[in-house]
Amino acid sequence: MPSAVDARTPSPTPLRGLAGGAIAPADMSADLPEWNLADLYAGMDAPELERDLGGVAAEALAFESAWKGRLEEAARNPASGDLGRALQHYETIEELMGRIGSYAGLLYAGDTSDPVRAKFYGDVQQKLTDASAHLLFFTLELNRIDDALIDAALNADPAFGRYRPWVVDLRQDKPYQLEDRVEQLFHEKSITGRAAWNRLFDETMTALRFEVDGESLALEPTLNGLQDPDPTVRRRSAEALARTFGDNLRTFTLITNTLAKDKEISDRWRGFADIADSRHLANRVEREVVDALAAAVTAAYPRLSHRYYAMKARWLGMETMNHWDRNAPLPETPQAKIGWNEARETVLSAYGRFDPRMAEIAGRFFERSWIDAPVRPGKAPGAFAHPTVPSVHPYVLLNYQGRPRDVMTLAHELGHGVHQVLAGPQGALMASTPLTLAETASVFGEMLTFRSLLDATTEPGERKAMLAQKVEDMINTVVRQIAFYEFERKVHTERRDGELTAGRIGELWLSVQSESLGPAIALREGYETFWAYIPHFIHSPFYVYAYAFGDCLVNSLYAVYRQAETGFQDKYFAMLEAGGTKHHSELLAPFGLDASDPAFWGKGLSLIESLIDELEAMDRQAG
Repeated sequence: MPSAVDARTPSPTPLRGLAGGAIAPADMSADLPEWNLADLYAGMDAPELERDLGGVAAEALAFESAWKGRLEEAARNPASGDLGRALQHYETIEELMGRIGSYAGLLYAGDTSDPVRAKFYGDVQQKLTDASAHLLFFTLELNRIDDALIDAALNADPAFGRYRPWVVDLRQDKPYQLEDRVEQLFHEKSITGRAAWNRLFDETMTALRFEVDGESLALEPTLNGLQDPDPTVRRRSAEALARTFGDNLRTFTLITNTLAKDKEISDRWRGFADIADSRHLANRVEREVVDALAAAVTAAYPRLSHRYYAMKARWLGMETMNHWDRNAPLPETPQAKIGWNEARETVLSAYGRFDPRMAEIAGRFFERSWIDAPVRPGKAPGAFAHPTVPSVHPYVLLNYQGRPRDVMTLAHELGHGVHQVLAGPQGALMASTPLTLAETASVFGEMLTFRSLLDATTEPGERKAMLAQKVEDMINTVVRQIAFYEFERKVHTERRDGELTAGRIGELWLSVQSESLGPAIALREGYETFWAYIPHFIHSPFYVYAYAFGDCLVNSLYAVYRQAETGFQDKYFAMLEAGGTKHHSELLAPFGLDASDPAFWGKGLSLIESLIDELEAMDRQAG
């Protein structure tokens, strides 16, 4: 799968709020957009692709020949400009490799069941891994140079100094860096290790079929059944999911055990103290900050998810909800499908009211075929925004089915897309944003869309449905993702003592889900298998807390926006344009926010609490 900034879980997440009782039935037969990858390459057999694949291998070898063993000498003579020239050359090669890899990954995501695409993707991965092996020395050798020499070179060589944020970032990896030959072995074996297990998971999940009332469905439409107004459809969809997951548990258990052990080996060799420290380092966020977030959310379970689901059970006329009822629509929720044109206008209008610049950038995705929206056999599930490389542009993948949730997913992924476009001028090495901040623009895009719709809604039933949908969204983004994080911590901790059985993994899953969801939801037989389909556990261990981080941060950020008189938009754009050049503390300071303050997370959670308060008040008025 492509290395996307966001790979949204194809999960029974909540309906994402759109109101409007009298929505006309949408024409879902209208063609949905498919992306045009020609801005990367015209096809698998394009001569430009063949040229670049051969060229990148030659460039990487030439780079190694030119610079290996010479970097310390260059640092001792910064006036020569050699370090700056070397780093520019390195970035050029990384950009070219990123272009090739992005094309192969996006093509594969379009149909992971196609053996031609799968072979092409695997072959490209192999060639890029081989080429990048010749670049591996560069960062390792840079990090062995004395700090004083590096600092002097950053000040004396303007071309090298331009990359100061990247160099400073790189130095944080220094304590965990291994001897060159070991690093090369880890690198070269990744193609037959983690990458291979990731691909096995993706292709297995794509091939799964779920029998619902005699119909054989793929994952996405089956999960969609968990949001059906008919409780029988929801139950049968859940049973079908459990049946198929159960039939394939041996495979998913082996993948999970293998990758957890693979990570433990890597962490042990590198000297990471905690099982999630490597993720924190990659995210450029301190362990204490994440611990404070997780503790704040866990402590808030009773005030958030437990309280809300108890209220929802009453709305549905149940003492307790079954797990397949958790995302059931409320009776007040409009059931009409939302057409693509309406979805586009909804999001672009909300973006435009915030700032026309934001709508203009997002509009390019529609105008220039940067979005792939239809559900297709073999297509990667879920949704993501892929930045590709700064010299091209991002692409967005959706599985659009006309649900309110899909509209909010569109707003989410376009938030990523706008962020990626704005950060692009930082260049291939500094455009990428740590995951914790990468989720800021996406969640902010969702918030803008939701608030725009809510402000236009006056009918009490519609407003209740919208608020409930947003609360469910936030619970899934904050509570659910922190529960996922705690589940991962339990799995990886126990894996250090030996393999986990499918039954044991299921027990850990049920324990965190029961704690986070509360007594109003009954976890029926079969739910113990639902851990199996979450791709983040496989692709990016401990990724999930980034969603909670982003949601809580955006809640605080949006509060600042609502109170700001002028200048917020310019500060917001400056934050996005910074890409990966600044730490989260620097980016949030202009807004008066500090994620290292434990009280910060309480502010974000209090917004969710206030929406639940509003729903309870509406209940009392109606009662």
